[in-house]
Amino acid sequence: MKRPLTVSRRELMPDGTDAAFRAMVHDTLAFAARIQEIRAAFGELLGLPASGYTLLMTVLHRQGRDGVGVSAVAEHLHLTGSAVTVEANRLVKLGLLEKRGDPADGRRVLLRATPRAEQMLAHLAPVQAEANDALFGALDGPGFRRFAEAMHDLVGCADDALAILDLHRHRKSA
Repeated sequence: MKRPLTVSRRELMPDGTDAAFRAMVHDTLAFAARIQEIRAAFGELLGLPASGYTLLMTVLHRQGRDGVGVSAVAEHLHLTGSAVTVEANRLVKLGLLEKRGDPADGRRVLLRATPRAEQMLAHLAPVQAEANDALFGALDGPGFRRFAEAMHDLVGCADDALAILDLHRHRKSA
């Protein structure tokens, strides 16, 4: 019996089969798993879970002078505001984040990394640079720009695919 194709777009089947597509998906899964392991290792070096490390890095790099809103962090990380709030509260208890109301909009909460967190991340930066340089060692400048743009675009495509699957799951349960 001939196996059914798992894609239908010609661009995803250079040889007329889905073999190259399947190999690319498996390589992507392996790469994503390794990125998760690296993120967890960075967190471990700080004594944090991977999610805490990621939130702390995001706040540090997006806080500007006054802090960064929970919703902006959530949007950047493709998470819900409640997920960011839960993790932020943990980091506040550890003395790594500060939360305060936005003076311009009392409904918003602003997050800032504490000086202690900034110092911890500064000590981690050389390790991050070494690991990240190795992680993306196969990319030159133009390749990195193409990869970064493709990843950005693919997040939106993944959202579209999830919406399709949600429809199918809804139909199945109805």
